[in-house]
Amino acid sequence: MPLSRPGQAARRLAVVALLLAAAVGCGDAGELEGAGSTPTAQEPARLWPELTPASSPAFEIGEVNTEVVKGVKVPGDDIRRVNPVGIVRAEIAGNPGDYAGARAPYRDTGRAMADCAKGPGHGKCPVLRPYYRDLTGDGRDDLTLGFPLLPGKTTAVRVYTVEKHRLVQVMAWEDALSGVELAGRSLVIRSPSEVAGYEYRLQWTWDRDQRAMLLTHDEMLRTGPHQRSRHPSDSGTGSGSDSRTGPSPTSRTGSPSPTSRTGSASTSRTGSPPTSPSAALSPSPSAPPSASRPGSPSVGGG
Repeated sequence: MPLSRPGQAARRLAVVALLLAAAVGCGDAGELEGAGSTPTAQEPARLWPELTPASSPAFEIGEVNTEVVKGVKVPGDDIRRVNPVGIVRAEIAGNPGDYAGARAPYRDTGRAMADCAKGPGHGKCPVLRPYYRDLTGDGRDDLTLGFPLLPGKTTAVRVYTVEKHRLVQVMAWEDALSGVELAGRSLVIRSPSEVAGYEYRLQWTWDRDQRAMLLTHDEMLRTGPHQRSRHPSDSGTGSGSDSRTGPSPTSRTGSPSPTSRTGSASTSRTGSPPTSPSAALSPSPSAPPSASRPGSPSVGGG
């Protein structure tokens, strides 16, 4: 039986009410909502303007540290034809007090070099697999090397290039490593921090004026949830100590440096933004050159 006009009108009103209620419900869930008042922007405040600006650094930490590797030739100026094991042996020969003798800090590394007959990355040879990539922008491969400093827990990282037919070390660092990456023409090293849930991230980038890999970024990043450090400060002040903030020429880990290199990192001295470490290292002393060439560590000759 068809509805009367008043019945049809009532039904239409009921349908409209239901549609309006549904629309209001959707609006509550999906519409834009106010986030509250926007904080007022504040310009940087310069502190102690009466102080005379420093004209020289307080500490010499070797930010530009290059050296020719003695005793190692570069056939045809091709760094891929240089034996990585020979480069590390040249560094050991130039620093016998660090590698030879029962009290040498890296005595086990020196002894393990005898197992490198088959090349890096084989057996107990401490020399890690080398990586090749053009880091200097000259169109030629550079070399990145690493080898553990035994019996300790640090690893030496080196970058080398070829200049005027000579092998030149253009970067050196020793630290406990969480990871090493190549990003563009930069080398990124991640190291554990004594603060739980954080790590250090350091980035070296080629500087054509200094002809060296410079530490362009040094930061502390969160890697996990908020946690309190399990290692309180010895001084009882509650804040951990870090040689980065002081003049110590040794590395953060406290292990002696074989050639008194930088050791103490400079925190974001240049202010250069870090490059995203998207490129994976690709090996290959034996593999042919590829489009994505890996990084280049330089091992110094002491």
